Amino acid sequence: MKKLSIALASAATLALAACGSPAEEDTTVTTEDSMMADQMANDDMAAGTVVEVAQGNPDFSTLVSAVTSADLGATLSGTGPYTVFAPTNAAFEKVPQATRDELMSPAGQQDLANILTYHVVEGNVDAATLAQAIQDAGADGYTITTVNGGTLTAMMDGDNVVLRDAAGNTATVTQTDVEASNGVIHAIDTVLMPA
Repeated sequence: MKKLSIALASAATLALAACGSPAEEDTTVTTEDSMMADQMANDDMAAGTVVEVAQGNPDFSTLVSAVTSADLGATLSGTGPYTVFAPTNAAFEKVPQATRDELMSPAGQQDLANILTYHVVEGNVDAATLAQAIQDAGADGYTITTVNGGTLTAMMDGDNVVLRDAAGNTATVTQTDVEASNGVIHAIDTVLMPA
């Protein structure tokens, strides 16, 4: 697209020069021109994978370290799409330090991978779709099957989406619809644990 724009601009310049009279340059930018430029900039800066988007957000630095330790970076950078319920740094801080250290060690790699894939769902489930599924499911909540084969139960608590894990712990969704090229991220305030 940029090469085509440059080619057209070059052709227009040559045509004006061939006319022999100096042309006045119109520097007026219309709203339509501005909107088109913004859209082209957005297209050029499409969101990265869920891993790349998480890497670009300082609130997910512990998650990124955990994904690296569990050797899941390539998987979560795949085609997807994936919906990731991403624990923030504050969520990881709720986990006792000794447990975090063990999970981040080579000996804890499999357990860490199991926990992290418990936060991932196949498909692109945005907040509106999830809220509708919860409403349709009724009082018992909406059951979500995760990539690791476990289940989460999604419920509403007022205006907030809350996830309940297999152990009965809950996490509140604190940010929704962080788009990535291979899915979507929803930030949560607690690390969920599979059975």
